[in-house]
Amino acid sequence: MNRVYIKTYGCQMNERDSEQVAVDLRNRGYSIVDHEAEADVVLLNTCSVRDQAEQKAIGKAGHLAVRKRENPDFVLGILGCMAQNRGSELLDRLPDLDLVAGTQKFHRVPDHLDHLIASINGQGPRASTIIDLEEESGSQNTINAHKPGERQVSAFVSIMQGCNMKCTFCIVPKTRGPERARPIDHIVAEVEELVANGTREVTLLGQIVSSYGRREIAFVDGKSPFVQLLERLNEVDGLQRIRFTSPHPRGFKEDLVQAYGRLDKLCEYVHLPVQSGSDRILKAMNRPYSRERYMQLVADLRAVQPEIYLSTDIIVGFPGETDADFQMTCELFQEAAFDMAFIFRYSPRSGTPAAEMEDDVPQAIKEERNQILLKLVETQSLRRNASLVGTTQEILVEGPARKGEGQYMGRTRGFRKVIFPGSERLVGELVRVRIEASSVTTLKGQLELAGVA
Repeated sequence: MNRVYIKTYGCQMNERDSEQVAVDLRNRGYSIVDHEAEADVVLLNTCSVRDQAEQKAIGKAGHLAVRKRENPDFVLGILGCMAQNRGSELLDRLPDLDLVAGTQKFHRVPDHLDHLIASINGQGPRASTIIDLEEESGSQNTINAHKPGERQVSAFVSIMQGCNMKCTFCIVPKTRGPERARPIDHIVAEVEELVANGTREVTLLGQIVSSYGRREIAFVDGKSPFVQLLERLNEVDGLQRIRFTSPHPRGFKEDLVQAYGRLDKLCEYVHLPVQSGSDRILKAMNRPYSRERYMQLVADLRAVQPEIYLSTDIIVGFPGETDADFQMTCELFQEAAFDMAFIFRYSPRSGTPAAEMEDDVPQAIKEERNQILLKLVETQSLRRNASLVGTTQEILVEGPARKGEGQYMGRTRGFRKVIFPGSERLVGELVRVRIEASSVTTLKGQLELAGVA
């Protein structure tokens, strides 16, 4: 009864949380398996950002519930954002669940499984469904361990939990709670340990990562806690690259913008969610910036770091979005020259202010607008990638490519994927690759120095 399979839905934060649960379970004597058919316990770590994500997890849980009815000793649990959002209501839809654990309770999962399995083994009365959703002080500090003995060339590091923003479309403040930061020294120690085990790049994670520590940690010499953290990590010997996601445009003050010009390990890549190019829609979304302010920020970043790459999030079909509003988004999209974008069709999330607005944009119009922006981003990405043909790029080698014998994959500092002939000994190394071909998503090339492979 100790084999556990964890399936993760959603963002990098969820991936990082699942990794921590796996480490905690291994430390308790559980075995983490790669296939659900091999497992005695299946845990679904869920997402609530969009209704489709919740429906996928509910459908999966319903499928697994059939197995549980055939084998009552099989353990089924739902963790994370959907557990936090729906709580005990999930039992109305999925009465066979054994565990419902919220976003501040990942570290409690081993205790809960111990209790459930002990009851299955006859050590006490049969346990009823465990529901654990309460806030827990210090829970942000429990996401701090990585897979032992396993080298991660690039690793996620959770630096905070929660969100204090009140975007009208977003369920995250409800599912993740208020902002809570980890101490800078703890984060630096975690990164130093990762680097000692072979990590060369870290991506700092938070719901609003640029808000890190603004209530717990003092500003120093005009620098925010987040910039102080970036400075400390920039000094870690052996660390080659620093990235972070997701920030908020409001968090980009002068100190963070200037960091792109003076911190050599901070990569020339920013994910900067805009959501809409219309001031009227931004106001309805409760996004505290204007189109003009956003574009000034883009200009400021490019002035400090001309080679910077930009990605963004955009919602199409928000309540009240007219053709004119959408046209403004298209114009901003082209003016900002985004290299990558995550484009979402608006769907109401119960419990958010936007859910009380009339969802008055037809699905067909949402889909049409989605396709228009997808074509724009493809055009812009292809243009930027094509501009790199003939140049030599610094690549951090992550591992073998998915296709092609002897082919390896790495990324530029601007987060562009590069495929090239290589060998295992290059994994984790910085190499120079001359770019020979490009597509919308991928660059291909050759190691610059003959005989290196």
